[in-house]
Amino acid sequence: MSTEQNGSSPILDVESLKVYFPILEGFLRRTVGNVKAVDDVSFSLNEGETFGLVGESGCGKTTTGRAILRAIEPTDGEVQFMMKSGDRINTAGADRETLRLLRQEMQLIFQDPFASLNPRMTVFDVVADPLRVNRLARGSELEDRVAEMLRLVGLSVDYARRYPHAFSGGQRQRIGIARALVVNPRLVIADEPVSALDVSVQAQILNLMQDLQDELRLTYLFISHDLSVVQYLCHRVAVMYVGKIVEVSSTEDLFTQPRHPYTQALLSSVPVPNPAVQSRGMVLQGEVADPANPPSGCYFHPRCPFARDICREQEPPLKEVSPGRFASCHFADEIELPGVPG
Repeated sequence: MSTEQNGSSPILDVESLKVYFPILEGFLRRTVGNVKAVDDVSFSLNEGETFGLVGESGCGKTTTGRAILRAIEPTDGEVQFMMKSGDRINTAGADRETLRLLRQEMQLIFQDPFASLNPRMTVFDVVADPLRVNRLARGSELEDRVAEMLRLVGLSVDYARRYPHAFSGGQRQRIGIARALVVNPRLVIADEPVSALDVSVQAQILNLMQDLQDELRLTYLFISHDLSVVQYLCHRVAVMYVGKIVEVSSTEDLFTQPRHPYTQALLSSVPVPNPAVQSRGMVLQGEVADPANPPSGCYFHPRCPFARDICREQEPPLKEVSPGRFASCHFADEIELPGVPG
């Protein structure tokens, strides 16, 4: 199942990706079940776009991103990535040497800039480390590349010999971005890169990411639970619920006319800076489904106000409901759901 935009070249194709974590019990640690953290996820990423992956905490967003990079081993599925050379590589089945080459072109920006930087390494060593590990530069060339990357992210080269504790949260995240980009990747997976920062600093980091995308021709997979950030930054969005993608759409269409009830529930939680605008919609009842023991049929049906018998019995496929729009709902063509007021 492809969810790519027409006219764009896909740089990443994720097909039926699954990540299951075994549940072990007893003295012999026998497997008695699985937590289905990522359950049959498919989407495509187009070169040069920012693709958002959103959902509640625990829905599988971060696990999906790390499985793409093979930081977590996928249980099943394929992740086809197009290298600069034009070769398409399945990262899910790549050997160690191929992975080393892939990770020069696929990098990760971590959520917490306080935890993701080694406090015993200087800024220079933090940014230079990927170049050293991949044997891409040494000596004066190494120093020049680190200095240039620090300038690109808005940090003074004079900071290079300082340690991470000397910097604010926004500055630390700039160091993390420099570390990710110093090997000149094509794809950057940004895992909640601004959620740990103050709002004013968030705007600075998001603007920096946009500028770097234009300058370095980057493609972003942007993982977030903050829909206002996603609306600002992303071209397309995929919505996840309990390990599954329930909707994929352009950002504008998703926010103005959602096609899945869960998407509409998420949009209802987006604050509107207008006291005259009343609450728009649904407040979900019940609890998020247990990924170790999900309900039959549609995982969302116990909380969905539109659920019918078929929703309890049959799992809806992720199907194209209009050009470029995909939804996993039996009644996506019938129900009318309000979006976010303009």
